[in-house]
Amino acid sequence: MSKVIIVGDTFVTVDTMKRAVESMLLPKPLEVVALEWCPEDSPEMFQRNLKLIEQHGPEAVPPPEGIMEELVDADYLFVHLAPISRRLLENAKQLKLVGTCRGGVEHIDMEAVHEKRIPVIHVIRNAEPVADYTLGLIYTVTRNIALSHKAVMKGEWSKKFPNDGYRTTLSNQTVGLVGLGHIGKMVAQRLVGLGVDVIAYDPFVEQEKVLDSGLSLTFVSLEELFTKADIVSLHMRVTPETENLVDESLLALMKPSAYLVNTARPGILVKEAFIKVLKERKIAGAAIDVVWEEPMALDDPLRELDNIVITSHIAGDTVDAIPNSPFLLAKTVNDYIKTGVSEFII
Repeated sequence: MSKVIIVGDTFVTVDTMKRAVESMLLPKPLEVVALEWCPEDSPEMFQRNLKLIEQHGPEAVPPPEGIMEELVDADYLFVHLAPISRRLLENAKQLKLVGTCRGGVEHIDMEAVHEKRIPVIHVIRNAEPVADYTLGLIYTVTRNIALSHKAVMKGEWSKKFPNDGYRTTLSNQTVGLVGLGHIGKMVAQRLVGLGVDVIAYDPFVEQEKVLDSGLSLTFVSLEELFTKADIVSLHMRVTPETENLVDESLLALMKPSAYLVNTARPGILVKEAFIKVLKERKIAGAAIDVVWEEPMALDDPLRELDNIVITSHIAGDTVDAIPNSPFLLAKTVNDYIKTGVSEFII
């Protein structure tokens, strides 16, 4: 018998998790132990917990009630955002696999799972929504869609904008993608389909494999990307290698007509340097869906700028992306069980 622990929460229900697990090719019969993580939390409280985890790791929030005891003889553990700390993992004597139905793994002590040689499978549940949204932000900031709407709603009929000297069609621009993981590839596919020249930087992917897949783009160095791109779009996770990657020196390489788009993580970007280039009109504009503090403070200097579009971290929010993510995880686990390999193994 295989003992499986599932942990539901505010956005992913225990029932959905259970149905997904039952479709997995795990050794039968299954003993499924269903737990809830902070079931009384409102969506706002859940987002606050997410922020705490992103900033301070899985020890920053309480674990699901009862999980410590259940983990002792568990074989599999599947969660959404519930924290998996070192303390919990030290209690897991026979855990064979951890699965999470989200892309980020800030809620898992990765050092501890590596030490115990436990595979971790994650899924990019909202890759398509984020890729679509990225394209939407590109159009919005380069063609002043949001700024024009804001002016009209204030009773103005604006025809002039900060980027007046640079407005052109997307097909005339080169887009540079910093990060070519699952989401970055989807953005590239959409842009190439629109006839846009795409350049990319990602030292963590196999370039030949990407090019052999038929994706028409050019790999360049990070410095060359920031120098050549008309639009720079960020798609990397925050790791020790990528934190504060986009700093004053890289931003200084951008054209005065260039734009920066961020639907990834704020920690990739040095905030002070970012504000400086926008305030001094060193670049044409920016569009971001992620900020350093959620919600933004009323006195945040970003709110004073007229050449930026800011949205409230909604790029991945669709009615089906999060609730149905356990089924995507089940498919990924089954592929791994069948083949012994997976691009979603961390």
